Amino acid sequence: MLTLTIGNKNYSSWSMRPWVLLTQAGIAFDEILLRFDDFTDDSTYAQSHFKQTLRAVTPVGKVPVLVDGELAIWDTLAIAEYVAEQFPDKQLWPADKAARARARSICAEMHSGFTGLRSHCPMNIEASLPDAGALIWRDKSAVRADVQRLVEMWSNLLLQHGGPMLFGHFTVADAYFAPICTRIKTYHLPVPAEITAYVDRVLALPGVQAWITQAKAEKDFLEFEEPYRVKPDWR
Repeated sequence: MLTLTIGNKNYSSWSMRPWVLLTQAGIAFDEILLRFDDFTDDSTYAQSHFKQTLRAVTPVGKVPVLVDGELAIWDTLAIAEYVAEQFPDKQLWPADKAARARARSICAEMHSGFTGLRSHCPMNIEASLPDAGALIWRDKSAVRADVQRLVEMWSNLLLQHGGPMLFGHFTVADAYFAPICTRIKTYHLPVPAEITAYVDRVLALPGVQAWITQAKAEKDFLEFEEPYRVKPDWR
């Protein structure tokens, strides 16, 4: 049985990607959820329980981590590749060679890029932050550039492959961009109607809905993850 270690569902965008991929594809796995802490990692002072627990599994001390027997895989894209190889019947990458290369390219672009959007609009599924989003959109050109790139990318792929997902059916690429869809929703970022429709379709996927429901149920307010709120409404 596969085991996936993740962080808080409300905040951990990287954890969301493989969890949604496995869940939406109907691949069974056990979940270990480690609550984020302050990540203190100094032997002189109190050490991070999060880091100490993960260090027994992965040298990098980060989530997500997929364990299959004696094998631990701690990079999100590597996890996706491993799962796709282990379950070829799930067709987690497009069957067409060119489309598959394109899908891998945009996942790698997400992996290393979109830093403006990721840094200024941290994932927070439980929140609705239209006022913060409006200020971010006004003041952060990097966010506007990242969203422009997303609109261009998604529009072209949806047109080329006919939807409803980026490559027709659900693939790794849609799981990879699911956390971005939640950010667009949380911060009410302005996107064209066809992009809003794609975001809504992704957020309606059963695997994504399951993550969102569990994220909202956490009610675990971590101030260092909340740059735009003093406290949530439910506190």
